[in-house]
Amino acid sequence: MIQNRQNTVAVVGSGPGGLAAAMLLAASGLPVTLYEARSVIGGRTRRISSGDFHFDCGPTFFMMPYVLEEIFSACGYRLDQCVELQRLDPMYRLVFGRSGQSPLTIDTTQDLDRMTAQLDAIDPFDSAAFERFMRDNRRKLRLMTPILRKPIRSFFDLISRDAMKCGPVLKPHQSLYTYLKGYFRDPHVRLALSFQSKYLGMSPYECPSLFSILPFIEYEYGIWHPTGGCNALTNAMAACCRAMGVEIITDAPVEKLAFDGNRLTGVQVRGEMRQHDHAVINADATWALKNLIPETLRGRETDDAIDRKRYSCSTFMLYLGLDGEVDLPHHTIYVSSRYEENLRDITERGRLSDDPSFYICNPSRLDPTLAPPGKSALYLLVPTPNTKATIDWSQAAPQLRRTALDHAERILGVDGLSRRIVTEEIITPDDWRAERINHGATFNLAHNLTQMLHRRPQHKMRGTEGVWFVGGGTHPGSGLPVIFLSSQTTARLLCTELGRTCVLDQSSVPAREPIESHAPHLDFDALALS
Repeated sequence: MIQNRQNTVAVVGSGPGGLAAAMLLAASGLPVTLYEARSVIGGRTRRISSGDFHFDCGPTFFMMPYVLEEIFSACGYRLDQCVELQRLDPMYRLVFGRSGQSPLTIDTTQDLDRMTAQLDAIDPFDSAAFERFMRDNRRKLRLMTPILRKPIRSFFDLISRDAMKCGPVLKPHQSLYTYLKGYFRDPHVRLALSFQSKYLGMSPYECPSLFSILPFIEYEYGIWHPTGGCNALTNAMAACCRAMGVEIITDAPVEKLAFDGNRLTGVQVRGEMRQHDHAVINADATWALKNLIPETLRGRETDDAIDRKRYSCSTFMLYLGLDGEVDLPHHTIYVSSRYEENLRDITERGRLSDDPSFYICNPSRLDPTLAPPGKSALYLLVPTPNTKATIDWSQAAPQLRRTALDHAERILGVDGLSRRIVTEEIITPDDWRAERINHGATFNLAHNLTQMLHRRPQHKMRGTEGVWFVGGGTHPGSGLPVIFLSSQTTARLLCTELGRTCVLDQSSVPAREPIESHAPHLDFDALALS
């Protein structure tokens, strides 16, 4: 236990993980300063504005709101008083390309009777299997939850009582797609319940089967839209941080961490050394290891070793302000007619496909704050190889843009899309890499078995004192809900090291003045796992 120190904490990066950690540490009584390299907060969950059109930069899906409510509640706030959440139905439209046939469409819904009827029209065998899939994965998530909520520091944490209970349901030898073959006969149904591996930047043919909990979570707990976009979550978190005394400094890229031996002494920002006793890193984990921490303190994590790891895919982004409205649901996912080939192009061959899968978010149909009346703010994402591939994006971007717009018009029926563009922003994998994301891999390290649990960067960095990680690069992994879980774990560990009780574990927390109130009360207790 560290004693007789001021214990000031620097949080590096204002993504959702850094903001959640800052909230919890400040509410636990620690002095916190948050450094953000950009002029706006949010990291990949920031807002992009182009004229009067507004877009989420990265995440547009929000699931398991009760996890974030735990953080707000522990700090004396209520999430529903800070952010308005709208449940989506349909959750998303799936459009499966089929060679020589019209596409197959499924409007996914939490109404299990309606969902079962859609599956029944595809294959009655699979509609009957859907209830069994839900029941089995309800149990799987219940058994996995203690592992998701705890630090996994070594193999020995995997032989705990909780982990041993979970073992029989994990089936680590199976891919997600192979696991689903045990339930569903139609390949389109299997893809409908495995494309969620893309949330991790992975192929369902490689993604471990334990991630079958992702589609289950959608159908069990729903998908939510925060009014203003997912950046409304990070804005609300930043407001709570400031109200609790966190100093948030923007345009302040951290250039390196300073050490006395292996103990952190401060962070360098714009050439100035600022003293801190702890640094919670919410920057891209492997980029931070390579660029902020001396190689002599990293043990086996040399630059070469870090770059040899497996990384997720990247993404090509179009943010389009349009004249007129778009007749698509909030979320639409097109699955390539040559899906396996498309995935191999991304993960193995390092090239672009003629028929790429893509995703469109059409939030202004539901949320008028994002576009002027009669106009639309459209977000289009194409999964691509990361920058380990030798793609010249100065040449590839214009062609991929044309392909994506053509597919949206021809396959999804977005009439005259190209002609209606008023404003346009583009992000390529090269741009993601320039944002200090290693290899432009927008979903961090791949979530294969050799890079999960204790084999990801640790919540407390081995071999150092005072260096901590939060976010998708550490356990449990990528995605907003588990990023918030990583922040809870890091905050608890840091407080324990300082001999403090983390606010998450305090018996009572005084209610604070709400930051903003405009949403009806959501029953988070009903959403939470028992």
